[in-house]
Amino acid sequence: MTSKCVGVDIGGTSVKVGLFETTGTLLHKWEVKTRKEENGAHILEDVAASIRSTLKEQGIALTEVVGVGMGIPGPVLEDGSVEVCVNLGWKNRNPQRQLSALLDDIPVKSANDANVAALGEMWQGGGKGYHDLVAVTLGTGVGGGVVLGGKIVAGRHGLAGEIGHIHIREDEKEHCNCGGTGCLEQIASATGIAREARRKMAASDMPSLLRKAGENVTAKDVFDAAKLGDALALEVVAVFAKYLGMALGQIALTIDPEVFVIGGGVSRAGSFLTDKVEAYYQHFTPISKNKAKLALAQLGNDAGIYGAARLVLD
Repeated sequence: MTSKCVGVDIGGTSVKVGLFETTGTLLHKWEVKTRKEENGAHILEDVAASIRSTLKEQGIALTEVVGVGMGIPGPVLEDGSVEVCVNLGWKNRNPQRQLSALLDDIPVKSANDANVAALGEMWQGGGKGYHDLVAVTLGTGVGGGVVLGGKIVAGRHGLAGEIGHIHIREDEKEHCNCGGTGCLEQIASATGIAREARRKMAASDMPSLLRKAGENVTAKDVFDAAKLGDALALEVVAVFAKYLGMALGQIALTIDPEVFVIGGGVSRAGSFLTDKVEAYYQHFTPISKNKAKLALAQLGNDAGIYGAARLVLD
C-alpha cells in the first residue's frame, strides 16, 4: 500500500485540496469555501474537517497520510508563521501548527502560494525533470517562484520570486499596486497588456481588430489579433515580449536556473508567446547560448495543490 499526502492551496475565495499518492498521482481533488469572517478564524477548521470527511469517504485512515502541505497567500517564515495575510484576515499566527493540531498532530509544512506552485510545476508539470527553475505566472498580476536544488527559495525576507515588481521600464509614470513605477507587472500582466493596447489605440489611427473591443480590450484579444497579423496588436506583443525577455535575462544572469516555466492565463497564447519572448531573451543574454530554457506550465490551477503536497515529502 502506497502512502498518501495532501496538498492545500488557500485562496481568498476557495481552498483547493488534493489527495495524492506520494509518487505524485492525484487521487482526488475538491474545494472548500474560504470563510473570512472573524478574521479567517474558521478557515483551517473547515479544511481539517473536509480532509477528515474526504479520507473517510475514500476509505483512507489518517494514519496513512504522511503529511499535509499548505500554500498560503502571503510571506511565510521558516517556522510556518505568518505576520499578515491580507486576503484572509490572518495576522501573527502559525497556520502550520494550527492545522497540525486539528489533524492529530500529523506533519504539516507550509510556504507562500506562488513558491508552492513553482514546486508543483517542478514535481509533475512543465518543470518535471529539472531541479532548478523559476516559475513565472502571468495573470492579473505577475508572480513568480524560485526552486533551486529541488527546494523553494523564499529569501531572507520572503521577497524571492517577486519578479512582477522588478523595475524594468524607466519612462513609466503610472504607479503599480506596490507603489513603484515601471514594474514588470505593469507590462507583462493581463491588465498591463490590455493597458498597453489602449495606449497604442489612443496614440494612433492605425486600423486594428482591437478597436472593436475598444476600452474593453483584453490580453486574449491582443494575442488573438496578433496571431492574425494585426499590426497594432503585434506592436503591443513586442512591448510585452521585450520587457519580459529583459527581466528573464536579468534573472538568468543572477541565479542561472535550468528552466523558466511560464504559466497563468496569459500563457494560454502558447508557443506564439514563448517564441516572441525567446527572441528578446536571447538578445538580452548574448554572453552564452547555454542557459535556461523557456517552457510552458502544465498544471494550471492545480499547481498549488501539487506543490503543497510535494512540500511534505522531504
